[in-house]
Amino acid sequence: MHLESLEISDLVLINPKRHEDDRGWFSEVFREDFFRSKVADVKFVQHNRSLSRPKGTVRGLHYQLEPRAQGKLVQCTRGRVLDVAVDLRKASSTFGQHVAVELTAKNGRQLWIPVGFAHGFCTLEDDCELSYMVTDYYSPEHDRGLRWNDPELAIEWPVEESSALLSPKDMGQPLLASLGQVFA
Repeated sequence: MHLESLEISDLVLINPKRHEDDRGWFSEVFREDFFRSKVADVKFVQHNRSLSRPKGTVRGLHYQLEPRAQGKLVQCTRGRVLDVAVDLRKASSTFGQHVAVELTAKNGRQLWIPVGFAHGFCTLEDDCELSYMVTDYYSPEHDRGLRWNDPELAIEWPVEESSALLSPKDMGQPLLASLGQVFA
């Protein structure tokens, strides 16, 4: 596995090696010992999958409050998505900044998003499936979000606002300026 540091500290792009031949390919996508020693010393407790049928679907930006905050290891297993992580760590020099990476079934890359970030994605084609492992269980009472198109975030989404497909919940999320201190 090859690790890439990103513009915001603690975010890591993981490129698992693929062994290909005429039959197809094999890839070791997760090794606990490698992950804990090279990326983050965390334990994953839940594995989630999501399917977004139409191109232009936006999910997020989501996070969970302490004490149920989640780190996420995200991978696209079908299709292509623009995956986004926004730094919500108030004491961080990159507070309010984001990283956006393209995750595809073909490239097999994974994005490690530690506690302290909001996460979301936009589908770049129809029928995109994401698989992600998290470090804490889903907790409805700690579930929060951030408005996907907040001008302060300056995220260059690959979809026009008028044609983006969002849940009613995601359309009504607050702006960064109104969040206050979410993470130290």
